[in-house]
Amino acid sequence: MSADTFFRGVRLVGAGIDIQGDLLVRDGLIADFGPSFGCPEGATVIEADGAILCPGLVDMRAALGEPGFEYRETIASAAEAAAAGGITTLAALPDTSPAIDDPALVQLLRTRGEDTGSLTILPYGALTRGCRGEELAELGLLREAGAVAFTDGSRAIGSSRTMRLALSYARGFGARIVQHPEDPSLAGSGCATESEQSTRLGLPGIPAAAEAIMVARDIRLAELTGGAVHFAHVSTGEALDLIRQAKARGIAVTCDTAPPYFDLNETSIGDFRTYAKLSPPLRKEHDRKAVIAALADGTIDAIASDHQPRDADDKRLPFALASAGGSGLATLLGVTLAYVHNGSLTMQAAIELLTARPAALLGSDAGRLAKGSAADLCLFDPDRIWKVEAGELPGKAQNTPFDGRALEGVVLGTWKRGKRVFG
Repeated sequence: MSADTFFRGVRLVGAGIDIQGDLLVRDGLIADFGPSFGCPEGATVIEADGAILCPGLVDMRAALGEPGFEYRETIASAAEAAAAGGITTLAALPDTSPAIDDPALVQLLRTRGEDTGSLTILPYGALTRGCRGEELAELGLLREAGAVAFTDGSRAIGSSRTMRLALSYARGFGARIVQHPEDPSLAGSGCATESEQSTRLGLPGIPAAAEAIMVARDIRLAELTGGAVHFAHVSTGEALDLIRQAKARGIAVTCDTAPPYFDLNETSIGDFRTYAKLSPPLRKEHDRKAVIAALADGTIDAIASDHQPRDADDKRLPFALASAGGSGLATLLGVTLAYVHNGSLTMQAAIELLTARPAALLGSDAGRLAKGSAADLCLFDPDRIWKVEAGELPGKAQNTPFDGRALEGVVLGTWKRGKRVFG
């Protein structure tokens, strides 16, 4: 049986590429691609007129249920949802139970990813022991074991001294520190952006300035130490202005955002809609527009799913008590494509934000269409419409803030090293 797969007449989109043509997969690798060329005899032919073939998506921020929270999600269920969303590489957060602060756990996550056959897992190492924000973890050993960067996940490093030490230490082996940009003392027990709406609903508020204050501090610490800091799920215009200015000064600062922060605003929490309770919380409309502008001008380096699986019982609570977080693997591509359709982004820019650019931040060779590269591929119809329905999503986690949203862009197939794993 031939190991060849031939994609005929597709639109090929990747870093620096947007052409109509063909692509040949042989023995799990991209053997050739370009304008129309001959199909090898015996190859399996994939024809999808009007479809786009791009690298498998690279999701640089997602929580997995394992270890410790398998009732929310398992690696197997996350891999199923990822494949359905066109994701073939995923960076997993370390604030599990136990936290990923031991080299053996880093290696275990990598192995578990390979065992799925459809998903490469790139583990983040815990920045502090137990992700408690106190004593630094063994960053050097975690890096040797395969940790791609260091973070305490959804917990901010509140101590300036700890953050300075982390940046200095990680600089020695070329690693990034990934920060949840929110001043813990200002955020307190808040659960919504401080605003007229949070006051009307009687919800404890988090000032939007809590994000910018943490960003300003860590930019200064990065400048002081020469270390590299990455800000996750940036959601406010003020923070993005600070990042834009820091980049112009040559400071080693990068950032990502997630679909809720450019597609939704604080009104999505409605009357205590817990599926829309996220961390950071949804912002005002002017911040949402600022995030879109920062995607377009290159200030934001990547779009991540920010997948935070939650069980139904985590959300069936009063808003202030419900767990923050939304599932995002299945909706990552579709929500991003909405901003291609409305003209905010070009298709090539959107795909780069979901593939090559996050891969580069993670030090991975994934996310590119290149001869000889692993054939991790996503084939999607950019115009087909589908409706997001909680309870009908692939995988275990159903807590989507996009419940009821109509999206254009359906994944037709996902391939991992040339093997079809979805569609």
